[in-house]
Amino acid sequence: MRNIHSVLSLLSLSAVAGLGLASCSSPGTSTAGRNSFSFDPPAKPPSNPGNVTLKLSTSAQRLYVVEGNEVLLATPVCVGVASTPTPKGHFRIRSKNETRRRQSQPGAGYPMPYWLEFYSPAYGMHWGFVKPYPATHGCVRMPLKAARKVFHMVHVGTPLHVASSQPWDETIGKTLPVLDDSSLPDPPNSYMLSTRAMQDIKQGNLWNF
Repeated sequence: MRNIHSVLSLLSLSAVAGLGLASCSSPGTSTAGRNSFSFDPPAKPPSNPGNVTLKLSTSAQRLYVVEGNEVLLATPVCVGVASTPTPKGHFRIRSKNETRRRQSQPGAGYPMPYWLEFYSPAYGMHWGFVKPYPATHGCVRMPLKAARKVFHMVHVGTPLHVASSQPWDETIGKTLPVLDDSSLPDPPNSYMLSTRAMQDIKQGNLWNF
């Protein structure tokens, strides 16, 4: 299943604070980890949520949450393969869904939580198994804890720029760890389709990873 492609209100600001972001001050700090479930990127809450933008580098497979020239959060991601690339250009977040599941076959019902749709039809950023090389059908997979933080830092309408590279690839981007979920076993489909899986995801865990 790993190959399936995968106004902020005061309440939203409270959700960000609830993630422990206020204590984080070094978005580019490297975090060691064999797989994406051990990666928990530091993040800094925006001073003005309306000024937040997302910058995605497809060649480096890096996502940056930016306010002005400051990177608030940086994370490795996994983008589309050459035959089904992640679309490049300037977009805006069109919709958010914290508990989205895949709508179509194959794999209907598979969790795609922290969904941030940016391009139609159905291109979005969401949690998914991360690899150090392009591996999706065009969506952008994020590590679980990073996906949760990004989800609460942006709102419908947040700008997103997708390009081959971004200015921070050779600096902050280089400090990020290599994340590779390719050796992880596929959780049973009965579990992934269950309400328990989504509950575990909300707690920052999945299966026995």
